[in-house]
Amino acid sequence: MKPGIGIIGTGMVGQMCHLANFAANPACRVVAIADLRPDLAAAAAQKFGISRVYGTHRELLADSEVSAVVVVTKRRATGPIVLDALNSGRHVLSEKPMAYTTVQAETLVEAARRQDLIYSIGYMKRHDAGVARALAELARIRADQSLGRIVAARGWCFGGDTGRAQDNFVMTGEARPDGLELWEDGPDWMPHAMRPGYDTFLNVFSHVINLARYLLGPAPTLLESTIEASGAARIALDFNGIGCTLDLVNRAEGSWREGLTFDFERGGLTIELPAPFADQEAQVIVDQDGASTRLVRTASWAFRRQADAFVADIVDRKIPLASGADSVTDISLAEMAYRRRASGTA
Repeated sequence: MKPGIGIIGTGMVGQMCHLANFAANPACRVVAIADLRPDLAAAAAQKFGISRVYGTHRELLADSEVSAVVVVTKRRATGPIVLDALNSGRHVLSEKPMAYTTVQAETLVEAARRQDLIYSIGYMKRHDAGVARALAELARIRADQSLGRIVAARGWCFGGDTGRAQDNFVMTGEARPDGLELWEDGPDWMPHAMRPGYDTFLNVFSHVINLARYLLGPAPTLLESTIEASGAARIALDFNGIGCTLDLVNRAEGSWREGLTFDFERGGLTIELPAPFADQEAQVIVDQDGASTRLVRTASWAFRRQADAFVADIVDRKIPLASGADSVTDISLAEMAYRRRASGTA
């Protein structure tokens, strides 16, 4: 039987990045949506042809035809809703961050393990076709030593225009709902004045950290971290002897610039990531013998590939590319970086 998908949260991201993509996948059925904003839920249901609309996630989880859910709610509400879904026996894809502390994150992973469920986190950049191409190219270069050994890596994220498509979603004038159960937005030791920046770090910057881990190794060591009051940060990680420095700035205007460069003795490979909502692949550039080659791109979208992968993971019982268990590390690294800032150490 095709998985029955329930979408919890039908705002802009819920519709444009998730609902539209699952509705287009013939391997599943979107059977229900839930949102505390009744007018928005009704409008989204009409736009995407969904017959069952619920006012709360608990009502949706009582629907026996829902076998998996996608959780796209306000960030502090994500954890409690995911926990309810996992405890009800539903597979879950949730937006990131999965939680705000490692303790919270591990609670969710344990619930998924206990119920033997697929639990995926929305690090859609791992599903980008350009990233898949880069991963294969990196494996080839490191195996044949055509560029020598890898000596360093660099990454950057200068947030700007997110590249969203205005016609892929509907909105209403309803206020964002209150009354949700919320988890703490940081560990107990973190001052409240520091938490908005921590939220941005987890929501925006953890993407490139997560992607570096996907390409270089799952468990780096945090060497140094500098986090400014503005939220800008520089993070230095060690991947089993390979240093990777990440420069992170969340800007309000201008184009989105994000990527990773891997430096080898005789060349390098660069991944230029698209804006988060842009319907295009990452560009991969290989530098060798003094010449730069841009690898051919195809027409695909990371969010569509992520949705398709989640359905396939459920059917085939496969571990997701960005599993909940793996993504605990992203929370742990963020906590460590901010603990250093709170203690005044670099």
